[in-house]
Amino acid sequence: MMDGMRIFDLEQPRTAEMPIHLAHQQAGYSYLLHRHHEDEYRPEEAGPRTGAAGVIICGEHTGTHIDALCHQSDALVLYGGVPVDREVQSSRGFTRRGVEEIPPIIAPGVLLDVAAKEGVESLESGHAVTDEDLEACREEQGVYIEPGDVVLVRTGNGSLWDATERYLAGPGMDASASYWLAERGVLAVGADNTAWDVPGLKDPELGCTLPGHLILLARRGIYIIENLNLEELAAAGRHRFDFVCTPLKLVGATGSPVRPLAIVPEGES
Repeated sequence: MMDGMRIFDLEQPRTAEMPIHLAHQQAGYSYLLHRHHEDEYRPEEAGPRTGAAGVIICGEHTGTHIDALCHQSDALVLYGGVPVDREVQSSRGFTRRGVEEIPPIIAPGVLLDVAAKEGVESLESGHAVTDEDLEACREEQGVYIEPGDVVLVRTGNGSLWDATERYLAGPGMDASASYWLAERGVLAVGADNTAWDVPGLKDPELGCTLPGHLILLARRGIYIIENLNLEELAAAGRHRFDFVCTPLKLVGATGSPVRPLAIVPEGES
């Protein structure tokens, strides 16, 4: 806690057992301690100090993370009319729209607590949050969404982080919710589920699953943050805050682990 400020940590803990979207399970997550303290403990020669170090192996889209604009294409075209060709895409990643192009995000944040609006701890698996749901939630909370805001949607699914099967089958947004936010000119969106969109639900008009990824990333250049922990923020009733999120400069990568923060003045209602 900073003087006069309260900080909410919005990252979920990273473990080998955490839920990982089916598309990214092959990459997985693993932490290996390869250098142990006792390996170099020679007090007579080097004194009492020892060190330990490990190796992290993980996919870009595991745990709490942000999607880069190169993560999705629209008929093999990235946001801004960048064609997916050999100059842009290779086995080493992307030369355009990679995650290193995302600047540190410091922006006004809005929490839309849809689960609370519905009077439930968590929306049911497969539940599709619509534009009407978001508008009703916004109106009930008495908040406004301005261009440049970061809007986070709570479904309650984040409370199920330790229940992998149920978490992965959770709720999400339908296409109308993504259109609704895009029309308001938001900088980024995020949710407490595995893929922002409803898992496995095919949009009849766009003809694809994950329609929000197409609408937001490929067509509107709006970042998506997934696997957020919004429980403490929601329990405190904080619907407006300063949002901070700094992606790693993984050159050419399609995403990055992040540790987002929501910051509010202490004592503010």
